[in-house]
Amino acid sequence: MKRILFSCLIIFCTLTSFSEDTITPRQNVKYNLSSPYHSIITFLKYLQEDNYHPKIAAKAFDQRNISEEEAIDYAIKLKQALDGKGVFIKIDDLPRNSRYFDTIAQKHIYILSKDIPEIYIELVGRRWVFPENTFPHIIAFHNHVYPFGTEKLLEVLPKFGEEKYLGLFLWQIIALLIYIFLSVVFHKLLSFIIEKFIHKSANRMGYPELANSYYLPIARPISILIIFLIFIALLPALQLPVGMYHYINIGIKILMPVFATLVFYKMVDVLCLYLDNLAGKSDTGLDDQLVPLIRKVLKVVVVIIGSLFILQNLNVNITALLAGISIGGLAFALAAQDTLKNFFGSLMIFLDKPFQIGHWITSGDIDGTVEEVGFRSTRVRTFRNSLTYVPNGKLADATIDNHGLRNYRRFSTTISITYDTPTPLIEAFVEGLNRIIVEHPNTRKDFHIVRLNDFAPSSLNILFYTFFDVPTWEDELRCREEIILKIINLADFLKIRFAYPTQTIYMGKEPEKPKTTTANNEDVDYFKKQLDTFFVNKK
Repeated sequence: MKRILFSCLIIFCTLTSFSEDTITPRQNVKYNLSSPYHSIITFLKYLQEDNYHPKIAAKAFDQRNISEEEAIDYAIKLKQALDGKGVFIKIDDLPRNSRYFDTIAQKHIYILSKDIPEIYIELVGRRWVFPENTFPHIIAFHNHVYPFGTEKLLEVLPKFGEEKYLGLFLWQIIALLIYIFLSVVFHKLLSFIIEKFIHKSANRMGYPELANSYYLPIARPISILIIFLIFIALLPALQLPVGMYHYINIGIKILMPVFATLVFYKMVDVLCLYLDNLAGKSDTGLDDQLVPLIRKVLKVVVVIIGSLFILQNLNVNITALLAGISIGGLAFALAAQDTLKNFFGSLMIFLDKPFQIGHWITSGDIDGTVEEVGFRSTRVRTFRNSLTYVPNGKLADATIDNHGLRNYRRFSTTISITYDTPTPLIEAFVEGLNRIIVEHPNTRKDFHIVRLNDFAPSSLNILFYTFFDVPTWEDELRCREEIILKIINLADFLKIRFAYPTQTIYMGKEPEKPKTTTANNEDVDYFKKQLDTFFVNKK
């Protein structure tokens, strides 16, 4: 009798040691919600295909203000979202302490995953359950993983075959192959449609030649990006194993920014094409040189931003990385002062525009024509036909004489004639020189000087000072030649002798004055008539 009573007492104590949540009489399935570990195990374990008991899994949800059917719906949606997103929960890391306390949140909660901090379990009474305030986040998380109602595919896809190949069921392998096949087909179709649209639009705008060079390289990456987004949206419906989806998710996080970066990288060429058209309308050649530099800078910026997005998607602490880069950048800046000085010197050249491509400049020992302005140096072609590389930092601080900005090109020379030239003939010669300047098509008419200017030891000097209105040095030399030849012809017509350095030695008495070769007529009118005759004949 005592043994029977003792056995009944043991059975009673054993039964009462379980809470009402431990045994479900209808299904005779045990569950435990005494710690975060046991609650999450209960939630995950009883939603497996080989152990499917959604009513038991729903016990891990707070049902005080919702029905059992609603709790089951939340449980199923959360499981689908976790599997579709590939959220990996390390069972061994789950706390088994029934009084677990989150020191950061200062609550008795446990966050399911750091990727979804809004979804957690909380100690309610003596049970760890998903609280009511997490239910809206579960729905939002499910909608994020299955946008546009793609969770319907979970019901449509036929789940046949229980054997696994490479960790996947047969239906998953077939569905994955169908996904890939349809992605390739849709990519070809979408690329064809986009290309046709681009060709048609380019022909309407009158730029058919630009389609193949600039627009089509953008169409293909855009098509790949769209198909990739569709593929990502449909992929959760396959319910791939968490371990496999983990690596797929890493690949997705890398490829998404790569495709987006590729699109923007190609769009830089289109933007620079527009800038090229603007630069072609400007009078300055430096703008044409600036566009390739902008293209390089923008492409580097796009690649850097794309790389940062990839690192961020891989959960790299970008803030700490940038802080480390800034410290390293400071050290690099100190070590590369000259490079940075040249870089900012190039910016000053582009902003101030002290010269343009093709201008003849002089700065210290530098004398030549500007051929190219880079980020570090400027290339100057000297008149010896050598190429000089001048650091932009040095050029930005130097004094630059820009001959290319001259409105006119000066021609100044001294014409020396002999002392025995009669005064009327000198006056006629000076007037003829003025007329040579006035009648030349490329001389400045509003300002020029021709005057008898100096008594030299062996000559009378006439200052010949004028300007040419020509764009290049070659044109200037041509005009000089034309003017000099006309001066020689005028002197020959008037029989004026050009002086050359001579010395006269006096021996006792002054020698006879040499006879002039000019006419012995000092009448000014006579020489003016001679000038008229000269210029009429030249015309």
